[in-house]
Amino acid sequence: MTRPRLHLFDMDGTLLPGTTAPVQISRQLGLEAETVALDAEIGAQRIGPPEYAHRIHALWARLTADHVTAAFEGAPWLGGIRETWAEIRDRGDYCAVVSLSPSFFVERLTAWGAHAAYGSRFPAVPFAEPVDPAGVLSAAAKVKIADRLCEEFGVAREDCVAYGDSLSDVELFGVVPISVAVNADRHVAGLATHSYVGRDLREAYELVRRDR
Repeated sequence: MTRPRLHLFDMDGTLLPGTTAPVQISRQLGLEAETVALDAEIGAQRIGPPEYAHRIHALWARLTADHVTAAFEGAPWLGGIRETWAEIRDRGDYCAVVSLSPSFFVERLTAWGAHAAYGSRFPAVPFAEPVDPAGVLSAAAKVKIADRLCEEFGVAREDCVAYGDSLSDVELFGVVPISVAVNADRHVAGLATHSYVGRDLREAYELVRRDR
């Protein structure tokens, strides 16, 4: 009997090619340029996830739930996400999203078919509390969450497939046997077992579906 697999998806740059959830949210507030600059700082490792979270929280002082909904619904998602996750479920496998972006955005992907979705913990919108640095995820946290999900779903690391695009995915790519670099940068392009450039998740998934 074939053991089930756990497919682990990054979101920013992966399911959201060429952009991030914070940029899409900030666009609703007219603060896109400021957030693109912040993304460049964390991408160059000039700041870490806790400082990024603190600064983006301050930038979003006027953020409402309606802004978040508009950002999610208007974001330039890869094609075929729901269809891919439906096929994964139909095969008896599992799919989860693990992202450094705010959980209030990431968790909406469970409505699209993800078994689980994890992001950095932010206070409820509109913000009445500061962001807790202890709840901000890192690249290492992605591995810890993957291990937790493996235990929850009864699979092992060797049953995992990771999909990602950048530096925050390097550690996870290093501990799973199969990985897909999706529209990836130099940090992960050479680490992955498969590479995909395009705009449809079904095509990326096809690379690993044949590995079964």
